[in-house]
Amino acid sequence: MKYYIILVLITSLFQHAFSQDSTKQNNALLLDYYQNQRFDLAADYLKQNNHEPITNIKILKALAYCNQMNGKLPEAETYYERVYAIDSTSTSVLYSLGSINLRRGNEINAEVFYKKIIAKDSTNFIVYKQLAKISLDKKDVILAVNYLIKANKLNPEDADVASDLGDMYISMKAYNAAEKVLNRAIIADPENMILLQSLVKLEYNQKKWSETANNCEKLVLLGNQSSSILTQLGIAYYNLNEYKCGIETFGQIADMEQTETTYYFTGACYKALKDYDKAISYFQKTITQGISPNINSYYSEIADTYETLKKYKKAEIAYQKALQFTETPITWYSLANLYDTELKNKSSAIKYYKKFLATKPAKNQQNYIAYAKSRIELLSK
Repeated sequence: MKYYIILVLITSLFQHAFSQDSTKQNNALLLDYYQNQRFDLAADYLKQNNHEPITNIKILKALAYCNQMNGKLPEAETYYERVYAIDSTSTSVLYSLGSINLRRGNEINAEVFYKKIIAKDSTNFIVYKQLAKISLDKKDVILAVNYLIKANKLNPEDADVASDLGDMYISMKAYNAAEKVLNRAIIADPENMILLQSLVKLEYNQKKWSETANNCEKLVLLGNQSSSILTQLGIAYYNLNEYKCGIETFGQIADMEQTETTYYFTGACYKALKDYDKAISYFQKTITQGISPNINSYYSEIADTYETLKKYKKAEIAYQKALQFTETPITWYSLANLYDTELKNKSSAIKYYKKFLATKPAKNQQNYIAYAKSRIELLSK
């Protein structure tokens, strides 16, 4: 059926462009190019048989389409613009120009073409959908919502629009509106995973834990075992007092995808089950996960800045704070040097120089190693 339609379109496009005797042969060749996705050859063939200046709209459209499908967007745009110059009423040409500009990252031009379409056709669902995307990219949330509302009214069963609009309503805490939009679309497609994910987001925000768990379970059965869905499912189980189910669910999340939240609720589940050792273990993981791995560097930078300002006691406190999170050789060395040169605390200087050496610093820190050893020897006298 698909190829039959293509053949009909090609016949319609080209039957007048060639001689009567060659029409069938030309159409067969072009159909072969189309079926084999050889739009480059189709474009070359059209150029060879239609010399410039080409004024026939159907040939220009065909050249534009072939170049568009072949990824030659500037050439495609040029041909569509030539068609538009001849016929500025063509919705399909306006849409193609909008789509090409969108693909090239020129959303401003795309928006202009799409707005021209809705100016004469206020029932074009696809255009409202595209305008909503452009508005979101521009961070114009209100305009995006307005376009999504119009698109949703035209086609309330479209999953992408219903999901996007539902998510926008959720972010605005307009939960009743979100529920209405999502439920209407889900009636038409109960197993649509995009819609179910938005519904879970809604129910989670409403703290409807039974509904959240049910729809998360449905998503898992449908094949969505993402960390996001498992996290929401685990939290729902916790709030439903299904602590063992919560632990099992969080345990399905890969180590690389575990978060501060998943560790916390795992610990909370163990605590509720009175398994206090495991609860403490996971709460400790929560703390570790919640702290930036660069926190030592941040405190060390604060300490170094205080040294520059000659506020040595504050520098000492900052270095000690850095070591509470990560014990790095350079932090031990910096603190030792501070005690040695500025705070004149021999015992502390020796102590931290030794801690620095005990870390077995890298070879590129030989100068620090040599200096630390010499200072320990001198200060110990």
